[in-house]
Amino acid sequence: METYFIIKSILMAVLLAAGFTVFFIRVRKLVRLMLSVKGKIEFKPDRIQERIKVLFTDILGQSKVRRKRIPGLAHMLIFFGFLAVQPHSIELMVQGIFHDFSVAHYLPNLFGLYLKTADTLAFFVLIGLGFGLYRRIILKPDYLTNGMDAKLIILFTSVIIISFHFYNGFHLVLPDPDLDLAKYLTVSAALASGLNFSALSETGRVAGLEISYWIHILTIIGFMIYIPGSKHLHLLAAIPNVFFKPLDVEKPMIKTDIDDEESESFGLGRVSELNWKNVLDLYACTECGRCQERCPANITGKSLSPKELISHLKHELLDHADTIIKGKDLESVPLMIREEESFMSPSTIWSCTTCRACEDICPVNIQHLDIILEARKYQVLMEAKFPPEMQETFANFENQSNPWGFSADTRADWCRDMDVPLMTDNPDADLLYFVGCSGSFDDHGMKISRAIAGILQKADINFAILGPEEKCNGDMARRCGNEYLAQMMIRENVETLNRYKPKKILTGCPHCYNIIKNEYPQFGANYDVVHQIDFFCRLIKEGRLKINGQNFGNITFHDSCYLGRWNKIYDSSRQLISMINQGKPVIEMANTRDNAMCCGAGGARMFMEETIGRRINNERAKQAMATKADMVAAACPFCITMLRDGIADNGGDMPVKDVAQILDLASL
Repeated sequence: METYFIIKSILMAVLLAAGFTVFFIRVRKLVRLMLSVKGKIEFKPDRIQERIKVLFTDILGQSKVRRKRIPGLAHMLIFFGFLAVQPHSIELMVQGIFHDFSVAHYLPNLFGLYLKTADTLAFFVLIGLGFGLYRRIILKPDYLTNGMDAKLIILFTSVIIISFHFYNGFHLVLPDPDLDLAKYLTVSAALASGLNFSALSETGRVAGLEISYWIHILTIIGFMIYIPGSKHLHLLAAIPNVFFKPLDVEKPMIKTDIDDEESESFGLGRVSELNWKNVLDLYACTECGRCQERCPANITGKSLSPKELISHLKHELLDHADTIIKGKDLESVPLMIREEESFMSPSTIWSCTTCRACEDICPVNIQHLDIILEARKYQVLMEAKFPPEMQETFANFENQSNPWGFSADTRADWCRDMDVPLMTDNPDADLLYFVGCSGSFDDHGMKISRAIAGILQKADINFAILGPEEKCNGDMARRCGNEYLAQMMIRENVETLNRYKPKKILTGCPHCYNIIKNEYPQFGANYDVVHQIDFFCRLIKEGRLKINGQNFGNITFHDSCYLGRWNKIYDSSRQLISMINQGKPVIEMANTRDNAMCCGAGGARMFMEETIGRRINNERAKQAMATKADMVAAACPFCITMLRDGIADNGGDMPVKDVAQILDLASL
């Protein structure tokens, strides 16, 4: 037996050295690849305490994983049980080389308590894995990756947990001078009793113990080597990716220095042009499919799957790793957008509504839109490729600074009879109302603008508008990839704003609100920006706006993506509707708040044809109609248009109103 232990020590030392060496070589290559890509990103780790707290909530607390209840619970069982087993596995590795080593010898009570916990949690891992197999074999949801990789991971994990119980079961029927294992090992004791390990000879018990030991350790070493090249790479990448995630929900698009004469390319054309954070996102992907399940483009039959996009980009990046690391012949790395490849075809990136449902639901905080929007930017600026209907829209932006091409001089015509002052006449106004293109030119949008102005006048607010000085906010051009055109309009607006230096800016459009609040600071305009929902809610609470008590029946509310998922404005919308509708709560749709479905207009989709699959606005309209409410309310002019058209296409006659229009009728 002594000879066996000597051989075991030598063999274990060699195996561990070889396993860890291979593991670190593979991880080192991944790190080198992440640091070799050419994309630029301005990132300084700040708010370290908050980032550490996020690790506890998102990783240990599994906060985003738990948003999908049953799969989330199953993942938690696997996660905590697998973690609980690892200290025991490390001890076994050490014992493989130093046979007399035992933590129980030094800390018997503490180690016994640990073993009891690990023994119980390990059993629940098997329950979680069982549910995972059930989903893959029986349920087979479309969004779930169900390849050999996933099954191998389940096999690896199952073998590690089962061998853990078998090892401890055999250990129970052998004497242990340091610990009375029977006091602590409940599940392993039941296994040993059920299979009658005690009936074996001492040789049989020792043989069972050693076989279990080798199966356990060899599987762990194999798993460790396998991880860096598998979808379970997220075990390594998730923690740093969560740590480096944007801490604020509100985030700007990546700003491109279009005046940089040394730049050979703008946007994202090849995987070699990703930045290090993009690559970390790819590494961290679990391929759980939650993004795909929530994506409105995918739901309605488009080619876009955020999961497939990230997964295929990761594989393409790894396929060209050697070229990228060497930094030579990078032109041999193929363009990301290729007609023949559906995962990143033109129809894929142009199907995105930028609703951000994918980013919101992702358990490891992948920033999908950073990649999609940069890919659009490359297509427009470098390839001059974009949906043909956007050609006229771009021309309208360039010539008249609005998507319809109406004369810029008519921006203030909507309020010609309302005595609304311009900033040129009232530069000291307490509030600048930034009307936006829809509010200035669209027939229904102008009605919303008149309602907002009427409410401000009722509340005796000293406000003004820019009128002809106002340009398009730049949101649509920017999210459509035309960064040059967007920056041209943004800079003109910034120059105007900085000339007047408004105390507060009010918007009725969530797209105006988001870009002025979150992206204009990139260009030197940092102002207090408020959306009409929050502002009017405050006016009522302060008693500056009185409600007449009118009954509007049952109202359902559609959450605009750029109010909700982009800026987390949910509660005030419902409070406002309740206050102006006799205290009645909003009738919620099946998909609401952060789970709300996009109307289909975001990301410049408002001005693109929807020719693939079903229309997104029609699907959302069905959800609104299913509530049987008397009215649909929203707080975005684009959402209003899309929902009205969707309800009409579905044969309905449910009225759709902006919250400002309802408040205008309800206020004194």
